[in-house]
Amino acid sequence: MEFSQLRTLIHVAELGSLSKAADRLHIAQPALSRQVRLLEEELGVRLFDRHGRGMVVTDQGQDVLRHALRIMAELEEIRATVADEDAPLRGHVSIGMPPTVADILSEPLVSAFRETHPDATLRIVSAYSGYLLDWMHRGEIDASVLYDPKSARTLRIQPLLAEVLFLIGPPGAGLSQEVPVDFLALEGQRLLLPSAGHGLRAILDKCAGERGFALSVPVEADSYSTLKGLVRGGHGMTILPRAPIHRDLALGDLCAAPLHNPVPMRRLILSFPTDRPIPRLARFAGGVIAQNVQKMVQDGIWPGRLPEAP
Repeated sequence: MEFSQLRTLIHVAELGSLSKAADRLHIAQPALSRQVRLLEEELGVRLFDRHGRGMVVTDQGQDVLRHALRIMAELEEIRATVADEDAPLRGHVSIGMPPTVADILSEPLVSAFRETHPDATLRIVSAYSGYLLDWMHRGEIDASVLYDPKSARTLRIQPLLAEVLFLIGPPGAGLSQEVPVDFLALEGQRLLLPSAGHGLRAILDKCAGERGFALSVPVEADSYSTLKGLVRGGHGMTILPRAPIHRDLALGDLCAAPLHNPVPMRRLILSFPTDRPIPRLARFAGGVIAQNVQKMVQDGIWPGRLPEAP
């Protein structure tokens, strides 16, 4: 087994295509195909299912891929330990984010990598916190932004923000960012929210319980973009962080108001697994994320409370 075979496995799995991987690695496609075939023969398993649209990693291939990603990350760390601290890094890093956070932070993160580590490969995984936590424990992602994880003891965590949630309505709903809405005013209001069990929904149900009523949610949708579209269409109101929709608010496509009595908030953290070293590329990504969150809070784009300095 050679490092080149593991590198090929990683790129073909990510791109789903031998030809695309060949273009990225500047290696002839037959040579890559031979590397995959020799690796499958050595391991005695089929790593990919081949079909007309490309290649899909098999279940056994996923297990091998997780180990390959760790091995290549360790190899890059060896190179990094003897390199200039400020030298551009190579290698692959996977960063997880919830969908609302990915909408805000993906662009500045990609820009920072292009400027500082242009030869590195960045993968941004957008999913809900439960999935991200599982994938991080399995070694499929190197670091993640999470909302209020219940198993934080298994993570290295860095608090990022206590995020304030806003009532979001369609144009003309009469909501103002300068006029808070008492949470009790939501009693009987037609709300469009994520399904029960979703972290954001649990926070809102708890706030309603504190005021002695249950939320009325005739339509549930776990997709943030779906909720926005339904609100714009006049089907009800929702409750979301303001940062991902600040452009919609500026354009007048939506309106928003803060809530109080109580103020719904959720904690956002940057997390790394404890069972392996943190790659330098993951540390770099974490620094970029933390800096951008702080700047957006200070600029008033992302309402919330920053953690106190140690």
